[in-house]
Amino acid sequence: MKNAMKRIVFVSAATFFGIVLVLFIIFLGNKSNGPLSGALEDIGNLVIDVEQDYLLNQREPIRQKELSWFQEYRLDIEKLRSPDTLLFGVFDNEYQNNFENILSFDHHLGFTLPILHIYVAWGDKPREKFPMIYVKSIHDLGSIPMITWEPWLNDFDRESHGLEWLEDPNVEGMKALANGDYDFYIEEWSKQVADFGHPIFIRFGHEMNDPYRYPWGPQNNQPEDFVAAWKHVIDVFRKNDVDNVIWIWAPQPSHLLYAEYYPGHDYVDWVGVGALNYGTVASWSQWWTFKEIFGDYYYWLDMIDKPQMITEMGSLKVGGNRTQWFREAFNHLPTKYPRIKSILFFNHSEDNTTFNKSLDWSIAKDTVTCAAIQQSIIETW
Repeated sequence: MKNAMKRIVFVSAATFFGIVLVLFIIFLGNKSNGPLSGALEDIGNLVIDVEQDYLLNQREPIRQKELSWFQEYRLDIEKLRSPDTLLFGVFDNEYQNNFENILSFDHHLGFTLPILHIYVAWGDKPREKFPMIYVKSIHDLGSIPMITWEPWLNDFDRESHGLEWLEDPNVEGMKALANGDYDFYIEEWSKQVADFGHPIFIRFGHEMNDPYRYPWGPQNNQPEDFVAAWKHVIDVFRKNDVDNVIWIWAPQPSHLLYAEYYPGHDYVDWVGVGALNYGTVASWSQWWTFKEIFGDYYYWLDMIDKPQMITEMGSLKVGGNRTQWFREAFNHLPTKYPRIKSILFFNHSEDNTTFNKSLDWSIAKDTVTCAAIQQSIIETW
Protein backbone atom coordinates (compact mmCIF):
# COMPACT_ATOMS: atom_id res chain seq x y z
CA MET A 1 0.00 0.00 0.00
CA LYS A 2 2.86 2.36 0.86
CA ASN A 3 4.47 1.80 -2.57
CA ALA A 4 1.14 2.37 -4.29
CA MET A 5 0.69 5.66 -2.45
CA LYS A 6 4.19 6.74 -3.43
CA ARG A 7 3.42 5.94 -7.05
CA ILE A 8 0.16 7.90 -6.94
CA VAL A 9 1.87 10.91 -5.37
CA PHE A 10 4.70 10.79 -7.90
CA VAL A 11 2.46 10.43 -10.93
CA SER A 12 0.15 13.20 -9.67
CA ALA A 13 3.08 15.54 -9.17
CA ALA A 14 4.52 14.69 -12.59
CA THR A 15 1.13 15.22 -14.23
CA PHE A 16 0.68 18.58 -12.50
CA PHE A 17 4.17 19.62 -13.56
CA GLY A 18 3.45 18.53 -17.13
CA ILE A 19 0.25 20.58 -17.26
CA VAL A 20 2.05 23.65 -15.95
CA LEU A 21 4.81 23.04 -18.51
CA VAL A 22 2.35 22.83 -21.40
CA LEU A 23 0.50 25.98 -20.27
CA PHE A 24 3.83 27.77 -19.99
CA ILE A 25 4.77 26.78 -23.55
CA ILE A 26 1.39 27.86 -24.87
CA PHE A 27 1.74 31.22 -23.09
CA LEU A 28 5.16 31.77 -24.61
CA GLY A 29 3.97 30.82 -28.10
CA ASN A 30 6.71 31.22 -30.68
CA LYS A 31 9.04 32.54 -28.01
CA SER A 32 9.48 28.97 -26.83
CA ASN A 33 11.44 28.06 -29.96
CA GLY A 34 15.18 27.70 -29.60
CA PRO A 35 17.24 27.05 -26.45
CA LEU A 36 14.30 27.56 -24.07
CA SER A 37 12.22 25.02 -25.98
CA GLY A 38 15.11 22.56 -25.79
CA ALA A 39 15.46 23.08 -22.06
CA LEU A 40 11.74 22.52 -21.51
CA GLU A 41 11.89 19.38 -23.61
CA ASP A 42 14.83 18.11 -21.54
CA ILE A 43 12.83 18.71 -18.33
CA GLY A 44 9.87 16.84 -19.78
CA ASN A 45 12.14 13.96 -20.76
CA LEU A 46 13.57 13.90 -17.25
CA VAL A 47 10.07 13.46 -15.80
CA ILE A 48 9.42 10.57 -18.20
CA ASP A 49 12.84 9.06 -17.44
CA VAL A 50 12.26 9.13 -13.67
CA GLU A 51 8.80 7.59 -14.07
CA GLN A 52 10.16 4.82 -16.30
CA ASP A 53 12.97 4.08 -13.84
CA TYR A 54 10.44 3.91 -11.01
CA LEU A 55 8.26 1.50 -12.99
CA LEU A 56 11.18 -0.77 -13.91
CA ASN A 57 12.65 -0.80 -10.41
CA GLN A 58 9.30 -1.77 -8.87
CA ARG A 59 8.82 -4.82 -11.08
CA GLU A 60 10.19 -8.17 -9.95
CA PRO A 61 11.80 -10.11 -11.40
CA ILE A 62 13.62 -7.44 -13.34
CA ARG A 63 12.86 -7.76 -17.04
CA GLN A 64 16.52 -7.79 -18.04
CA LYS A 65 16.98 -11.04 -16.11
CA GLU A 66 14.10 -12.59 -18.03
CA LEU A 67 15.95 -11.68 -21.24
CA SER A 68 19.37 -12.88 -20.10
CA TRP A 69 19.34 -15.41 -22.98
CA PHE A 70 19.09 -12.47 -25.38
CA GLN A 71 22.15 -10.68 -24.04
CA GLU A 72 24.50 -12.44 -26.48
CA TYR A 73 22.49 -10.96 -29.37
CA ARG A 74 22.55 -7.45 -27.92
CA LEU A 75 26.33 -7.69 -27.63
CA ASP A 76 26.93 -9.07 -31.13
CA ILE A 77 25.18 -7.25 -33.98
CA GLU A 78 26.18 -9.99 -36.43
CA LYS A 79 23.95 -12.39 -34.50
CA LEU A 80 21.09 -9.94 -35.08
CA ARG A 81 21.82 -9.83 -38.79
CA SER A 82 21.55 -13.62 -38.99
CA PRO A 83 19.75 -14.93 -35.89
CA ASP A 84 19.46 -18.62 -35.14
CA THR A 85 16.19 -18.22 -33.25
CA LEU A 86 12.84 -16.46 -33.64
CA LEU A 87 12.73 -12.99 -32.06
CA PHE A 88 9.35 -11.67 -30.96
CA GLY A 89 8.42 -8.05 -30.37
CA VAL A 90 5.57 -5.57 -30.18
CA PHE A 91 4.47 -2.04 -30.93
CA ASP A 92 2.27 -0.54 -28.22
CA ASN A 93 0.79 2.91 -28.78
CA GLU A 94 0.95 3.76 -25.06
CA TYR A 95 4.75 3.56 -24.89
CA GLN A 96 5.14 7.34 -24.66
CA ASN A 97 3.18 7.31 -21.40
CA ASN A 98 4.58 4.13 -19.91
CA PHE A 99 5.52 0.53 -20.73
CA GLU A 100 2.89 -1.09 -18.52
CA ASN A 101 0.95 -2.53 -21.49
CA ILE A 102 4.14 -4.19 -22.71
CA LEU A 103 4.88 -5.63 -19.29
CA SER A 104 1.31 -6.92 -19.16
CA PHE A 105 1.67 -8.40 -22.65
CA ASP A 106 4.83 -10.22 -21.57
CA HIS A 107 2.89 -11.68 -18.66
CA HIS A 108 -0.12 -12.84 -20.70
CA LEU A 109 2.06 -14.33 -23.45
CA GLY A 110 4.19 -16.16 -20.93
CA PHE A 111 7.48 -14.93 -22.38
CA THR A 112 9.39 -11.65 -22.56
CA LEU A 113 9.61 -9.79 -25.87
CA PRO A 114 13.16 -8.92 -27.03
CA ILE A 115 12.19 -6.26 -29.63
CA LEU A 116 10.11 -3.16 -28.89
CA HIS A 117 8.89 -1.16 -31.87
CA ILE A 118 8.13 2.58 -32.18
CA TYR A 119 7.33 4.97 -35.06
CA VAL A 120 8.98 8.33 -35.77
CA ALA A 121 8.17 10.70 -38.65
CA TRP A 122 10.67 13.14 -40.16
CA GLY A 123 10.47 16.83 -39.31
CA ASP A 124 11.45 19.63 -36.94
CA LYS A 125 8.95 18.91 -34.17
CA PRO A 126 10.28 17.56 -30.87
CA ARG A 127 8.59 14.19 -31.41
CA GLU A 128 10.39 13.91 -34.78
CA LYS A 129 13.85 14.02 -33.27
CA PHE A 130 15.76 10.86 -32.44
CA PRO A 131 13.79 9.42 -29.48
CA MET A 132 16.75 8.91 -27.17
CA ILE A 133 14.62 8.79 -24.01
CA TYR A 134 12.57 5.88 -25.36
CA VAL A 135 15.36 3.84 -26.94
CA LYS A 136 17.29 4.07 -23.67
CA SER A 137 14.23 2.90 -21.75
CA ILE A 138 13.79 0.00 -24.17
CA HIS A 139 17.45 -0.93 -23.72
CA ASP A 140 17.04 -0.75 -19.93
CA LEU A 141 14.11 -3.14 -20.25
CA GLY A 142 16.52 -5.68 -21.74
CA SER A 143 15.14 -5.38 -25.27
CA ILE A 144 16.35 -3.88 -28.55
CA PRO A 145 14.54 -0.86 -30.03
CA MET A 146 13.17 -0.87 -33.54
CA ILE A 147 12.19 2.41 -35.21
CA THR A 148 9.97 2.71 -38.24
CA TRP A 149 11.42 5.94 -39.68
CA GLU A 150 8.87 7.67 -41.91
CA PRO A 151 10.23 10.30 -44.38
CA TRP A 152 7.29 12.71 -44.42
CA LEU A 153 8.94 15.90 -45.73
CA ASN A 154 6.30 18.54 -45.01
CA ASP A 155 7.09 19.03 -41.32
CA PHE A 156 10.34 20.93 -41.85
CA ASP A 157 10.69 24.71 -41.57
CA ARG A 158 12.10 25.03 -45.05
CA GLU A 159 13.24 28.63 -44.70
CA SER A 160 15.32 27.94 -41.60
CA HIS A 161 17.10 25.09 -43.42
CA GLY A 162 17.71 27.06 -46.59
CA LEU A 163 15.33 24.89 -48.61
CA GLU A 164 13.29 26.15 -51.54
CA TRP A 165 9.60 26.63 -50.76
CA LEU A 166 7.49 23.92 -52.38
CA GLU A 167 3.75 23.47 -52.39
CA ASP A 168 4.24 19.78 -51.61
CA PRO A 169 7.79 18.76 -50.62
CA ASN A 170 6.79 15.09 -50.83
CA VAL A 171 6.48 15.25 -54.64
CA GLU A 172 9.84 13.97 -55.91
CA GLY A 173 10.91 14.09 -52.28
CA MET A 174 13.10 11.00 -52.58
CA LYS A 175 15.10 12.65 -55.35
CA ALA A 176 15.66 15.70 -53.13
CA LEU A 177 16.63 13.44 -50.24
CA ALA A 178 19.13 11.56 -52.42
CA ASN A 179 20.57 14.91 -53.55
CA GLY A 180 21.39 15.82 -49.95
CA ASP A 181 18.64 18.38 -49.21
CA TYR A 182 17.84 16.75 -45.87
CA ASP A 183 21.34 15.86 -44.78
CA PHE A 184 21.05 18.25 -41.82
CA TYR A 185 18.41 15.89 -40.40
CA ILE A 186 20.03 12.59 -41.39
CA GLU A 187 23.38 13.72 -39.98
CA GLU A 188 21.83 14.59 -36.61
CA TRP A 189 20.06 11.26 -36.42
CA SER A 190 23.22 9.36 -37.31
CA LYS A 191 25.09 11.10 -34.49
CA GLN A 192 22.31 10.37 -32.00
CA VAL A 193 22.19 6.71 -33.04
CA ALA A 194 25.97 6.52 -32.56
CA ASP A 195 25.63 8.16 -29.12
CA PHE A 196 23.04 5.54 -28.17
CA GLY A 197 25.77 3.01 -28.82
CA HIS A 198 23.71 -0.20 -28.83
CA PRO A 199 22.12 -2.23 -31.65
CA ILE A 200 18.96 -0.75 -33.11
CA PHE A 201 16.66 -1.84 -35.94
CA ILE A 202 15.56 0.89 -38.38
CA ARG A 203 12.80 0.35 -40.93
CA PHE A 204 13.10 3.31 -43.29
CA GLY A 205 10.40 4.33 -45.79
CA HIS A 206 8.28 1.19 -45.49
CA GLU A 207 5.77 0.12 -48.16
CA MET A 208 7.54 2.27 -50.73
CA ASN A 209 5.93 0.31 -53.59
CA ASP A 210 2.35 1.09 -52.48
CA PRO A 211 0.89 3.96 -54.58
CA TYR A 212 -1.96 4.69 -52.15
CA ARG A 213 -0.57 4.90 -48.63
CA TYR A 214 2.57 6.95 -48.07
CA PRO A 215 3.96 10.03 -49.89
CA TRP A 216 7.33 8.39 -50.53
CA GLY A 217 5.52 5.87 -52.76
CA PRO A 218 5.28 5.66 -56.58
CA GLN A 219 2.56 8.32 -56.82
CA ASN A 220 5.28 10.90 -56.03
CA ASN A 221 8.58 9.17 -56.80
CA GLN A 222 10.27 6.94 -59.32
CA PRO A 223 11.58 3.60 -57.98
CA GLU A 224 15.16 4.56 -58.81
CA ASP A 225 14.80 7.74 -56.73
CA PHE A 226 13.66 5.76 -53.69
CA VAL A 227 16.61 3.38 -54.14
CA ALA A 228 18.98 6.35 -54.37
CA ALA A 229 17.43 7.90 -51.25
CA TRP A 230 17.75 4.62 -49.31
CA LYS A 231 21.41 4.29 -50.26
CA HIS A 232 22.09 7.94 -49.46
CA VAL A 233 20.68 7.62 -45.93
CA ILE A 234 22.84 4.59 -45.21
CA ASP A 235 25.89 6.20 -46.80
CA VAL A 236 25.54 9.17 -44.44
CA PHE A 237 25.44 6.79 -41.47
CA ARG A 238 28.45 4.91 -42.80
CA LYS A 239 30.38 8.12 -43.42
CA ASN A 240 29.88 8.93 -39.73
CA ASP A 241 31.05 5.43 -38.74
CA VAL A 242 27.65 4.45 -37.35
CA ASP A 243 27.76 0.66 -37.24
CA ASN A 244 25.03 -0.25 -34.72
CA VAL A 245 22.04 -0.23 -37.13
CA ILE A 246 20.24 -3.23 -38.62
CA TRP A 247 18.44 -1.89 -41.73
CA ILE A 248 15.02 -3.32 -42.61
CA TRP A 249 13.73 -2.96 -46.17
CA ALA A 250 9.96 -3.35 -46.03
CA PRO A 251 7.85 -3.47 -49.21
CA GLN A 252 4.08 -3.93 -49.36
CA PRO A 253 3.85 -7.58 -50.47
CA SER A 254 0.73 -7.41 -52.63
CA HIS A 255 2.10 -4.64 -54.88
CA LEU A 256 5.14 -6.67 -55.94
CA LEU A 257 7.68 -4.54 -57.92
CA TYR A 258 10.27 -5.79 -55.44
CA ALA A 259 13.22 -5.73 -57.82
CA GLU A 260 12.60 -2.10 -58.85
CA TYR A 261 12.75 -0.93 -55.23
CA TYR A 262 15.45 -3.21 -53.87
CA PRO A 263 18.63 -1.25 -53.06
CA GLY A 264 20.93 -4.28 -53.11
CA HIS A 265 22.26 -6.82 -50.62
CA ASP A 266 24.97 -4.50 -49.31
CA TYR A 267 22.33 -2.01 -48.20
CA VAL A 268 19.76 -4.36 -46.63
CA ASP A 269 20.01 -6.55 -43.51
CA TRP A 270 16.42 -7.78 -43.20
CA VAL A 271 13.23 -7.85 -45.28
CA GLY A 272 10.18 -6.67 -43.35
CA VAL A 273 6.53 -7.27 -44.23
CA GLY A 274 3.34 -6.20 -42.48
CA ALA A 275 0.55 -8.74 -41.94
CA LEU A 276 -2.62 -6.98 -40.82
CA ASN A 277 -6.05 -8.53 -41.27
CA TYR A 278 -8.62 -5.71 -41.55
CA GLY A 279 -11.49 -8.18 -41.66
CA THR A 280 -14.71 -6.72 -43.01
CA VAL A 281 -14.18 -3.22 -41.62
CA ALA A 282 -14.20 -1.66 -45.13
CA SER A 283 -15.62 -2.39 -48.57
CA TRP A 284 -12.14 -3.17 -49.93
CA SER A 285 -11.27 -5.69 -47.22
CA GLN A 286 -12.41 -9.14 -46.20
CA TRP A 287 -11.41 -11.75 -43.66
CA TRP A 288 -7.99 -12.68 -45.02
CA THR A 289 -5.85 -15.41 -43.50
CA PHE A 290 -2.18 -14.96 -42.67
CA LYS A 291 -1.37 -17.09 -45.70
CA GLU A 292 -3.37 -14.82 -48.00
CA ILE A 293 -1.78 -11.67 -46.55
CA PHE A 294 1.81 -12.91 -46.38
CA GLY A 295 2.22 -16.55 -47.33
CA ASP A 296 1.13 -16.16 -50.95
CA TYR A 297 4.05 -13.73 -51.47
CA TYR A 298 6.65 -15.60 -49.44
CA TYR A 299 8.18 -17.28 -52.51
CA TRP A 300 8.99 -13.92 -54.13
CA LEU A 301 10.45 -12.46 -50.95
CA ASP A 302 12.40 -15.65 -50.30
CA MET A 303 14.44 -15.02 -53.44
CA ILE A 304 15.93 -11.88 -51.85
CA ASP A 305 17.90 -14.19 -49.52
CA LYS A 306 17.60 -12.16 -46.31
CA PRO A 307 16.05 -12.94 -42.92
CA GLN A 308 12.41 -11.86 -42.80
CA MET A 309 10.46 -9.97 -40.15
CA ILE A 310 6.69 -9.67 -39.79
CA THR A 311 6.87 -6.02 -38.76
CA GLU A 312 3.19 -5.61 -37.86
CA MET A 313 1.15 -8.69 -37.06
CA GLY A 314 -2.45 -8.20 -36.10
CA SER A 315 -6.10 -8.82 -36.77
CA LEU A 316 -9.27 -6.91 -36.08
CA LYS A 317 -12.27 -8.71 -34.62
CA VAL A 318 -14.71 -7.62 -37.33
CA GLY A 319 -15.72 -10.43 -39.65
CA GLY A 320 -14.25 -13.52 -38.02
CA ASN A 321 -12.58 -15.22 -35.06
CA ARG A 322 -9.41 -13.35 -34.19
CA THR A 323 -8.14 -15.99 -31.77
CA GLN A 324 -8.43 -18.64 -34.46
CA TRP A 325 -6.70 -16.32 -36.94
CA PHE A 326 -3.59 -16.23 -34.74
CA ARG A 327 -3.72 -19.98 -34.15
CA GLU A 328 -3.76 -20.66 -37.87
CA ALA A 329 -1.01 -18.11 -38.50
CA PHE A 330 1.39 -19.85 -36.12
CA ASN A 331 0.48 -23.35 -37.26
CA HIS A 332 3.66 -24.91 -38.69
CA LEU A 333 5.09 -21.43 -39.29
CA PRO A 334 8.81 -22.42 -39.00
CA THR A 335 8.45 -25.18 -41.60
CA LYS A 336 6.26 -23.15 -43.98
CA TYR A 337 8.28 -19.93 -43.76
CA PRO A 338 11.80 -20.72 -42.54
CA ARG A 339 13.16 -17.28 -43.41
CA ILE A 340 10.91 -15.62 -40.81
CA LYS A 341 13.20 -14.80 -37.90
CA SER A 342 11.12 -12.16 -36.14
CA ILE A 343 7.44 -11.40 -35.51
CA LEU A 344 6.27 -8.08 -34.06
CA PHE A 345 2.72 -7.83 -32.74
CA PHE A 346 0.73 -4.67 -33.51
CA ASN A 347 -0.85 -3.68 -30.20
CA HIS A 348 -2.45 -0.41 -31.32
CA SER A 349 -5.71 0.49 -29.60
CA GLU A 350 -6.39 3.74 -31.51
CA ASP A 351 -5.11 3.37 -35.06
CA ASN A 352 -6.51 6.15 -37.27
CA THR A 353 -3.88 6.03 -40.03
CA THR A 354 -6.15 4.28 -42.53
CA PHE A 355 -9.64 5.55 -41.73
CA ASN A 356 -11.18 8.64 -40.16
CA LYS A 357 -12.14 6.40 -37.26
CA SER A 358 -9.93 4.52 -34.82
CA LEU A 359 -9.30 0.81 -35.20
CA ASP A 360 -8.45 -1.37 -32.22
CA TRP A 361 -5.74 -3.94 -32.96
CA SER A 362 -4.73 -4.38 -29.32
CA ILE A 363 -4.36 -7.87 -27.90
CA ALA A 364 -2.32 -7.19 -24.74
CA LYS A 365 -5.46 -7.43 -22.60
CA ASP A 366 -7.14 -10.14 -24.67
CA THR A 367 -6.17 -13.02 -22.41
CA VAL A 368 -7.89 -15.66 -24.57
CA THR A 369 -5.97 -14.65 -27.72
CA CYS A 370 -2.70 -14.32 -25.79
CA ALA A 371 -3.19 -17.81 -24.36
CA ALA A 372 -3.85 -19.17 -27.86
CA ILE A 373 -0.69 -17.52 -29.19
CA GLN A 374 1.33 -18.91 -26.28
CA GLN A 375 -0.02 -22.42 -26.82
CA SER A 376 0.57 -22.26 -30.59
CA ILE A 377 4.17 -21.16 -30.08
CA ILE A 378 4.76 -23.98 -27.55
CA GLU A 379 3.31 -26.54 -29.93
CA THR A 380 5.17 -25.16 -32.97
CA TRP A 381 8.57 -24.61 -31.42
